[in-house]
Amino acid sequence: MKFILASASPRRKEILKNNGYEFDIVPSLFDEKINGLKYSDELVINCAYQKALDVKDRFGDDCAIISADTVVVHDNIILGKPKDFTEAKNMLLELSNDTHFVATAVCILYKNKVLNDIEKTFVTFRKLSNEEIINYINSKNPLDKAGSYGIQDEGFDFAQKIDGNIDNVIGFPIILFKNMLDLIRI
Repeated sequence: MKFILASASPRRKEILKNNGYEFDIVPSLFDEKINGLKYSDELVINCAYQKALDVKDRFGDDCAIISADTVVVHDNIILGKPKDFTEAKNMLLELSNDTHFVATAVCILYKNKVLNDIEKTFVTFRKLSNEEIINYINSKNPLDKAGSYGIQDEGFDFAQKIDGNIDNVIGFPIILFKNMLDLIRI
């Protein structure tokens, strides 16, 4: 089975490669506009599905299309990728000294099969100072990361507690994907 990853995410690419998967990368052109919306599983699953569908429409049924959408959710509001420094700072201030969850929806399209699933991981941040936040944003450039942070970033120490799969927080729940792939092959 040939895989196409409908994502330009370097984190998804790394997780899949580290788990022995070979695939081509064809980023989806689907424009998700969900920042600031009220969270629902269906909304995030639909984004992952639309990303996969966009790529499938260009490649047909001969490949298994893999897509994902990761969001950070605080107080039931989606915090996606920040558009600028100020938005990144505000997101991190909001997450400071509180618990949020990261949800990643995964979609696999292959022939006439459509599989969608979602995984959630709860993350608690310690209290962050303005200086820490500014230094982090300036040194790690989190503008391409949901919630304005990368838990895998070197020196990242904002998280006090992680309840669930850290690969999910990084951007791709590999165990969920492997279980879904078993269902596709049946």
